[in-house]
Amino acid sequence: MTLIRSISGIRGTVGGTAGKGLSPVDILRFTAAYAWWIKQNSITKHPKVVIGRDARISGNMVSKLVTGTLMGSGIDVIDTGLAATPTVEMAVMNENADGGIIVTASHNPGEWNALKLLNNKGEFISDNDGHIILEMVDNENIFSKISYPDSHHLGSYADTNGYHKFHIQKILSLPCVDVPAIRQAGFTVVVDAVNSVGGIVIPELLEALGVKTIHRLFCEPDGRFPHNPEPLPEHLTDISEMVIRYKADLGFVVDPDVDRLAIVCEDGSMFGEEYTLVSVADYVLRQTPGNTVSNLSSTRALRDITLANGNEYFASAVGEVNVVEQMKKCNAVIGGEGNGGVIFPALHYGRDALVGIALFLSNLAKSNLSCSQLKSTYPEYHIIKKKLPLTNEDSPDEMLDKLKNKFKNTPGVIINDTDGVKLDFSEGWVHMRKSNTEPILRIYAESRSIGQAEKLVEMALDGI
Repeated sequence: MTLIRSISGIRGTVGGTAGKGLSPVDILRFTAAYAWWIKQNSITKHPKVVIGRDARISGNMVSKLVTGTLMGSGIDVIDTGLAATPTVEMAVMNENADGGIIVTASHNPGEWNALKLLNNKGEFISDNDGHIILEMVDNENIFSKISYPDSHHLGSYADTNGYHKFHIQKILSLPCVDVPAIRQAGFTVVVDAVNSVGGIVIPELLEALGVKTIHRLFCEPDGRFPHNPEPLPEHLTDISEMVIRYKADLGFVVDPDVDRLAIVCEDGSMFGEEYTLVSVADYVLRQTPGNTVSNLSSTRALRDITLANGNEYFASAVGEVNVVEQMKKCNAVIGGEGNGGVIFPALHYGRDALVGIALFLSNLAKSNLSCSQLKSTYPEYHIIKKKLPLTNEDSPDEMLDKLKNKFKNTPGVIINDTDGVKLDFSEGWVHMRKSNTEPILRIYAESRSIGQAEKLVEMALDGI
């Protein structure tokens, strides 16, 4: 069993003993600490928190534990039910809530679940606030003295299923989303929603956008993931074959909580999750010039198209909260992460596959190109993403220090240790960092060829 606690929440495999897996005790304790933090920061007598969940099998159990703990802490609960992460984020804003909890382990396999914590802006809580909550969880002297209300002052409960319709309408009203162009294009689209909430909301969005034909693959929201839910090429063979079989224009793949978007071209090839943001940003920059942001593990292509459009590019540490913080600093008009996460501030500051789909289809419709032809218009890079499992005996910090020290005096190498260690060479880059969601080291490398990227990965592994 695995339990990972971070500043953005708690994530783990469901079951096991307390502190070793995501047990009911861990869920209750963590939610109670978050409830305490909400009450400390709320200016109202009756704080309210929005909750929502993806469709994984343990979601109902975890959601009920969260709901009961919040109500028992005197907090009103607005339950959006089965809802995408970006939908919950927007609900927090619309309800003027004090925060939000999303019950989802995102791209992790079905045996995992998690609590993602939001502030009153519908954004992930800050590093400082996350540490405050973690300290509360760990400090028995303080935790045991939390006072809970009596039966006359418990929080209320409201069921607001259907918030995704509000989300869709907000997307349709965006000036950059060209519904007439999409409708005129008469697209045929295949959707793989890995049997989670995307199976509800993505087809409804596509219908609202005027997509002509929609073929559903794994769109039954029963939480029984038919393949690894991380939208990587090796997991997407079924949709690739289906796009070709139905002669579709493209395919869309989302992860269980619909904050990551991958695209399959008409010939079954991968558009590349790194290029989801690149294509959307290129389109947005031609409509609304401005700066862009992505994290250190994302493709150079975003930088290239940003500069080509006469704007500035900025990089942040990995993690949505870090990207959002950098976007606000530089007033970026578009940003995100190379894992298919698109953040469009005109809608909200959160990774959102729904708005990514609407903007991508607008771009494709107006380009008069096929999906693969559109991909060929962008700078060609090849990125490799690998994972190095960590044992209890491994010290990831020592491994990263060893890598940095090996190259610190190497001419022509730019070292960035903002988040792990990134080595920038003229021919490409390699980035090694600790995962925030799994007990692994992530190793990303990019170059103009797969072979060169592989060499950069091997070099990094040899360095630790």
